Amino acid sequence: MGSSFEPSSSISFTSSSQTSNGSIGQIVPPSGGSSLEIISLSKLSNSLEQLLSDTTSDFSDADIVVEGTTVGVHRCILAARSKFFHVLFRKEKEGVGKEGKPRYCMEDLLPYGEVGYEAFLTFLSYLYTGKLKPSPPEVSTCVDTICAHDSCRPAINFVVEMMFASSVFQVPELLSLFQRRLLNFVGRAVVEDVIPILVVAFHCQSNQLLNECIDRVARSDLESIFIEKEVPFEVAERIKLQRVKSQADENKAMPLDPLREKRIRRIYKALDSDDVELVNLLLTESDVTLDEAYALHYAIAHCDPKIVTEVLSLGLADVNLRNPRGYTVLHIAAMRKEPSIIVSLLTKGACVLESTWDGQSAVRICRRLTRPKDYHAKTEQGQEANKDRICIDVLEREMLRKPMAGDGLSSSPMMADDLHMKLLYLENRVAFARLLFPLEAKLAMEIANAEMTAEFAGFLASKGSNGNLREVDLNETPIMQKNRLLSRLEALSKTVELGRRYFPNCSLVLDKFMEDDLPDLFYLEKGTSEEQKIKRKRFKELKDDVQRAFNKDKAENRCSGLSSSSSCNSLKDHMSYKFRKM
Repeated sequence: MGSSFEPSSSISFTSSSQTSNGSIGQIVPPSGGSSLEIISLSKLSNSLEQLLSDTTSDFSDADIVVEGTTVGVHRCILAARSKFFHVLFRKEKEGVGKEGKPRYCMEDLLPYGEVGYEAFLTFLSYLYTGKLKPSPPEVSTCVDTICAHDSCRPAINFVVEMMFASSVFQVPELLSLFQRRLLNFVGRAVVEDVIPILVVAFHCQSNQLLNECIDRVARSDLESIFIEKEVPFEVAERIKLQRVKSQADENKAMPLDPLREKRIRRIYKALDSDDVELVNLLLTESDVTLDEAYALHYAIAHCDPKIVTEVLSLGLADVNLRNPRGYTVLHIAAMRKEPSIIVSLLTKGACVLESTWDGQSAVRICRRLTRPKDYHAKTEQGQEANKDRICIDVLEREMLRKPMAGDGLSSSPMMADDLHMKLLYLENRVAFARLLFPLEAKLAMEIANAEMTAEFAGFLASKGSNGNLREVDLNETPIMQKNRLLSRLEALSKTVELGRRYFPNCSLVLDKFMEDDLPDLFYLEKGTSEEQKIKRKRFKELKDDVQRAFNKDKAENRCSGLSSSSSCNSLKDHMSYKFRKM
């Protein structure tokens, strides 16, 4: 399933008509006039839809404010289609009269849950037209380019919002539809993303959906403390009982010592109270360490950012420690999407290239949680910055800044994805350097043993060249492939580092080119004539920038004792000397 909704729905305008017993049923048109009935209902549906879409004429008689945006509604339509609104508007009419339109806030209408602006518009559209629109991709997909959007968090959250709306506003046929859709998510979503489905099932009293969620969570390795924090108490108790019963049936021993568990819980309670001094005291009075309690994981998931900073300042936590589920603290921070925590961890040495046991890096986790609407949102001056975009940008820039950041790449089942991404960046960067100043770049590559590196692997691969990094040698074992790629990565990284050391100004120009212009400027012949003209102009500007930077680097080298006539030989001598000392 590519998105949260199917392109079309079998629900029709007549499906919400009430039968004599008050239930929702379908009107079966007389056989003789069925065609006329269908045409009439279709015209009625289209006409009512114009009431929502026509911005030139506003005939609404009430306003509902959703996420700060005012939505005009027609009380007669909502009252006829929803028992909730029928009761609400009748009370308004019987009360003291108001001048102008009645105005409602979505937060005041919902006893539980959340319904966003796009979800409410989709819900309203169904009430007006009887047709269920496809879900808006800007709020029901994520910004991970390789995600199918069939079980990512934004896809789940949008259906959860639609189910909340259908339940609170009492539209049974929609409620039933979204229950079935959420049931499909339970089996294939990551267990953390099952939690919002469980919560909506509990509040909407959907027993089948709730039981499926409880069973999935109970069978998972999700931490008990996380479950207690995120789900209603009675549901957490059911999950605990089911886990105990499962362990008894399989003759499993209880994994934790009760006294040790009690001490760890005290540490968590102290963190909840923002008392890091008490945490330090508890650590000194017991044999439980900060890492053994996974206290930093807990603080990042549940505590204020300033508490995370204080815990880090103790200097007792391993910032690359994995919890029993294979998550580092940076993975947890990516799930929370708090920029200050991510930056603090990176500053303390957290490895951005570490992946979870199922191959998810911190940046991919963050992308799978982020909606396009939030990622592309523009921040007005004086407003809070876009945290979703900042988190992803910080993590991606750190990945590019540290191409040799540890062995995290090789420890993941998805090592190839991150490694190929890094290699592609470095290959293109080195090859472009050779294009602009071939002698100096070739010299750096020779010293770094990168002479055999393919040029522009990604670009040439699209042209059918042999430069495809993903080519497979059937005689090469996985270990041989890993060692070959890591060796290649090291050589390219040294080449780039040498360039930064001896040609810093040129390197800055290359950095900007790789970040801003690389995809477009390699296809100068593509696009309209005007677009090609703009690209050629930009390419000429780039060449001029590089030449100025190169002249500046040569002048600085001359000032430091390198003559222009012997710059290459001197460069080789200097770099060879430095490599001998490495």
